Amino acid sequence: MALETVAQRNGSTVLISVVGDLDAAAEHALGRALDSVTEDITVAMIDTHDVPFMDVAGLLLALDLHRRAECMGLRVLVVGWQPQPQQLMAEVAGIPGPGSAAGERYAVSGFRRLIEERAERRQSRAGDLVADLPSRP
Repeated sequence: MALETVAQRNGSTVLISVVGDLDAAAEHALGRALDSVTEDITVAMIDTHDVPFMDVAGLLLALDLHRRAECMGLRVLVVGWQPQPQQLMAEVAGIPGPGSAAGERYAVSGFRRLIEERAERRQSRAGDLVADLPSRP
């Protein structure tokens, strides 16, 4: 399912609803998610209730959105992580156990940087594996 974002303003907060799979194909939609933010917005709430699937590429895109919002001076809250994206974040971060609440740790200082570094390494290793495959004759 192609990812879509819908921004809704309420006072000094913008609610960005994310709907669909968060993967490499989501780059355009997430790239435009902050387009409607004006100077008087102080909080970006990102609702992921309707994101049933996320891969490492999608995780990196979500982290980039988070970083861009912070660079704009916004306080960022991410709510509604579903089980599969939470499990992926826990796996990438190295947090053991099923049902790890990685989504709750997402807002903790330093967790975003940790998971971003590990996701980038994981994606790089996956790219190296593809590059090492023999080409077809």
